[in-house]
Amino acid sequence: MKVGTANMNTMLLKLYIRLQNLATQEEGQDMVEYFLVTSLLAFSWIAGVRSAAVAVNSAFNNISTTLSLYVS
Repeated sequence: MKVGTANMNTMLLKLYIRLQNLATQEEGQDMVEYFLVTSLLAFSWIAGVRSAAVAVNSAFNNISTTLSLYVS
């Protein structure tokens, strides 16, 4: 076997072992869960703000229409 091939095999084996260790570790799992919960809260907050903005806009349009009827 050539020296370059042996080095390549060793490097690939080390990479494989490192990937296996990453797949079995659970240390990053908490961060992913926190990210998912935070993103879910952010999306629900954005949806709530949008619906509130539509309601406020509708209320101001009604007020504007009512005032324009009394002024004219």
